[in-house]
Amino acid sequence: MADLLTHYLGEISLWLSVGLPDFVAQAAPTPQVTQENVSAPINMSLWALFWQAHFVVKAVMFGLIVASVWVWAIVIDKTILYARTRRQMDRFEQSFWSGESLEDLYRSLSSKPAHAMAALFVAAMREWKRTYEGGGKAIGTLTQRIEKVMNVTITREVDRLERRLLVLATVGSAGPFIGLFGTVWGIMTSFQSIAASKNTSLAVVAPGIAEALFATAIGLVAAIPATIFYNKYISEVNRLAQRMEGFADEFSAILSRQVDENS
Repeated sequence: MADLLTHYLGEISLWLSVGLPDFVAQAAPTPQVTQENVSAPINMSLWALFWQAHFVVKAVMFGLIVASVWVWAIVIDKTILYARTRRQMDRFEQSFWSGESLEDLYRSLSSKPAHAMAALFVAAMREWKRTYEGGGKAIGTLTQRIEKVMNVTITREVDRLERRLLVLATVGSAGPFIGLFGTVWGIMTSFQSIAASKNTSLAVVAPGIAEALFATAIGLVAAIPATIFYNKYISEVNRLAQRMEGFADEFSAILSRQVDENS
């Protein structure tokens, strides 16, 4: 009896050792591969980073893009203006020192808008002619009046040359900080997404951080050219102003000598 019971227990143990893994394998559900389990690729293109950004970050990026376009429009305009001004100064100096009569030169320049150095000459000659056409009663202070007229003309011309350069200075100084504001806001939004999803995976954080850094990059793209060209153009304006001041001193000396000879 004991041998028979031992035989049956051995058969049961053998059946359990062979059949139980198959039973467990059949009972355990096999995970199905679904679309949700497959991680979709994240679009990290610049256009996608702009449209997927938070509306505050998107507003910052749009404003910086507009500022960058404005900066380049000013750069093109000022480059053409300063090149044209230098050519006008060269042509005027060539005519002025060629020995042409001052009256003839004044008549040729007063009939059309004069800029920069030619404007100095026209303003000084106009004051000269007004004094002598009025009988020369105030000839004693003519030199002082001519100098004041030319100083006012120089100030007006410098203001014209410096117009809209303040935009370059503003974008150059404020652009990085505006982009940094967009970066801080984007990173804050990313941390809020982590807290809401309770998932610290890099896939959750990466898009928001990329959008935030993209805002900083646009700020630098707008600020760096603005700063470079602002410094360049300020130096250019100073050179043109010194050139006009030098001509004003020379022409004032010529007119002062003529006043002394006529008095």
